[in-house]
Amino acid sequence: MAPVPDRLKGSIPPLITPFRDGAVDYDTYGRLLEMQITQGSHGVLVNGTTAEPASLTVEERNRLVTFAIEVVRGRVPVVAATGSQSLAETKALTDHAAKAGADALLIVTPYYSRPPQRGMVQYYLEVMRGHATPWMIYHIPGRAAINVTIDTVKALKDQSPNFVGMKHASPDLDFVSECFAAVGHDFRIFVGLEDLSFPMMAVGACGLMNAVGNIRPGPLAEMCEAVWRGDLKTARDLHHRLHEINKAVFYDTNPIPMKYMAKRLGIIPANEHRLPMVPATPELEKRLDGVLARAGLLSGLRVAE
Repeated sequence: MAPVPDRLKGSIPPLITPFRDGAVDYDTYGRLLEMQITQGSHGVLVNGTTAEPASLTVEERNRLVTFAIEVVRGRVPVVAATGSQSLAETKALTDHAAKAGADALLIVTPYYSRPPQRGMVQYYLEVMRGHATPWMIYHIPGRAAINVTIDTVKALKDQSPNFVGMKHASPDLDFVSECFAAVGHDFRIFVGLEDLSFPMMAVGACGLMNAVGNIRPGPLAEMCEAVWRGDLKTARDLHHRLHEINKAVFYDTNPIPMKYMAKRLGIIPANEHRLPMVPATPELEKRLDGVLARAGLLSGLRVAE
């Protein structure tokens, strides 16, 4: 089997967290993991934004990581998102995931506090002190209210040997090329915005960490593989085929549309959220039904257990 960093590529969807009667539904979560593997995803991301991590306790986030590792059994990489706004909480989540055997870590920029770049460099170095697990920055300025600069990427690359990449959830396409110019093309950049999946991969991104992979894992994996073999026509066709459903992810705050569509397609048995997140409105449900119908996904539904 290839070394872990070499396996960190392709479609690695950030899984939703299913709830039932207010509790995490681990039985359904196990089925979601199996679905990703059988439908061709190249890995799974646990506790990403789509998982509603802010509504989960540290204990729940840690258990989801351990559970995913146990279910997946090394068949694909398990990436654990271990970031928080608190250094202590991020260290606790990171320590657990590293010890549990996560293949890689994805650590969001510390949000709300809006630290200077030098503070962010020290934060990441402190979080990763004593760990050899490959790790990546989760760059999502729209939620975290802070950008990562190229100088910060370079500083971390120079000081942390196991810093291998980034999930880039920003419309700044040029940042991808600037990163490669600064730290080399071995740096792994995953696309975090659905509508930029094909464009970013065309300029060198190694894969996708897209919420829509919860309901369309196969086409996302196919897009990655088409780009790898130089078949840009097939990749472009998939991009256009996925365009409307990609946009639908953001008809309301993620994962509200995604959870409704997953329930509508029988992928999860209940469309539950934890406050302050709430289910889709009837108006949004009708709009999303139209998206699913036009995508040809409303026939032959299987029923979740």
